[in-house]
Amino acid sequence: MKYEIVPVTPFVQNCTVLWCEKTRQAAVVDPGGDLAKIEAVLSRNGLTLEKVLLTHAHIDHAGGTAELAEAHEIPIEGPEYEDKFWIDALPQQSMMFGFPTAKQFTPDRWLNEGDEVSVGEETLQVLHCPGHTPGHVIFFHQGARLALVGDVLFNGSIGRTDFPKGDHATLIQSIKTKLWPLGDDVSFIPGHGPMSTFGAERKTNPFVKD
Repeated sequence: MKYEIVPVTPFVQNCTVLWCEKTRQAAVVDPGGDLAKIEAVLSRNGLTLEKVLLTHAHIDHAGGTAELAEAHEIPIEGPEYEDKFWIDALPQQSMMFGFPTAKQFTPDRWLNEGDEVSVGEETLQVLHCPGHTPGHVIFFHQGARLALVGDVLFNGSIGRTDFPKGDHATLIQSIKTKLWPLGDDVSFIPGHGPMSTFGAERKTNPFVKD
């Protein structure tokens, strides 16, 4: 599996284009906006976009979802149902933060713990990791030892929990019981900032280190 990180929106959110090398089919994870940048990655790599995947529904991660899905006539998968209130509030979120008007949508598939999502012939595991938002999920590719963790964990930090239905203790539990068991060698793409590994964060991240 191949990927390219595409920083989007004024919040410099790490949208990720994932694709299957064999089929050239792709998924876009967290298209918060700046869709022209995302389309350029798809075109440059000769990819066919087959779905949108969402970790959670904050504006910088989900703001461009409806527009991208409609343009390509593709399904939206994720997040978990408990983030529905954030999707319903996307128009208000876009006004609050000065983003282009974001459309509401209903995912074609709500995701749950233990689900799998496909990208071409590649498969990623879904883990429900609430705390930053109640319906936050992460995606894990076993073969690549790669996780896309949204705003659960960052290089040297963790997600905010002061938003509606955020909870600090729940977030810490998600990190320690869902992410750490995947293995210290797993590299992760956070929602913002540089990549890291779970092992490095267990050693040095002041919020969650062992």
